Amino acid sequence: MNSESKSKNVHRTESFFFKYILSSCAASVAEIATYPLDITKTRLQIQGETALNKCNACSAGLKSRGMFHTAFGIVQEEGLLKLWQGVTPAIYRHLVYSGCRMTFYEMFREKLLKPNSNGAPALWKSVLCGSASGALGQFLASPTDLVKVQMQMEGRRRLEGYPPRVRSTWHAFQKIVTESGIKGLWKGWVPNVQRAALVNMGDLATYECSKHFMLRNNLKDNWLTHMLASGCSGLIAATLGTPADVIKTRVMNQPLDSNGKGLFYKSSIDCLVKTVQEEGFMALYKGFVPIWTRMAPWSITFWVTYEELRRLSGVSSF
Repeated sequence: MNSESKSKNVHRTESFFFKYILSSCAASVAEIATYPLDITKTRLQIQGETALNKCNACSAGLKSRGMFHTAFGIVQEEGLLKLWQGVTPAIYRHLVYSGCRMTFYEMFREKLLKPNSNGAPALWKSVLCGSASGALGQFLASPTDLVKVQMQMEGRRRLEGYPPRVRSTWHAFQKIVTESGIKGLWKGWVPNVQRAALVNMGDLATYECSKHFMLRNNLKDNWLTHMLASGCSGLIAATLGTPADVIKTRVMNQPLDSNGKGLFYKSSIDCLVKTVQEEGFMALYKGFVPIWTRMAPWSITFWVTYEELRRLSGVSSF
């Protein structure tokens, strides 16, 4: 292979779109493997908000459950496969969200991040790039997240005696557009983007900084280092992102009036205030255990898969 061919091959493997495909594939693998924890987290976050519903007869019979009881209840009351209800829009989301956040981060990093004297990236620049890439990627993927949240709650709604809202992923998209127009697909996008900015601030910045720290301390750039760094990033991302995730889930799942406005909350700030006033500050961390329990294996699965795909494809390590 001559030097010109090698140059073209390197350009292809290091291109924006090639990395986009690799990150989307790795995210899809991680999403399918850990999805049951995500639906458990969503069900936990909705608990408690029935006090806002005027139908006391409907809410009186609902019991507060923990993580394991919620997951077991889904299997017992709805069936094992319901643990993956909504996984299709979740994968669609990551085809947009993860592909964008990873490639945008690398693009921002090349333009803005200049390493310190020890070869590591500046922390504040990693935080800034992680927040910006996560927010932008999530804004583009917000419609798929809205559909995912609504489909995750369908089994619970039917058990409570409510009629089904959606039959499939595409029916959910059509129903939202019919009722609220194209802009309705971005319902709850503000808390969604806020959460993504916080999560990626913790995930991307922590992964890169902790990986460089380990490499400087004689660890090799292999799967073990990737696992350790991703474990750290998952914990920080869960801690920063859980409150915004609770608000996002509640805003997206609330019923709408005839004008397409939420019946429970006027905005993400209104949701935040009402949640704290009626359920206490710790309600903002409802679902933290399944979020972290999911985010840790999700992060490990994603980063190890992504780094391995990059290695096998001839792309430089992240």
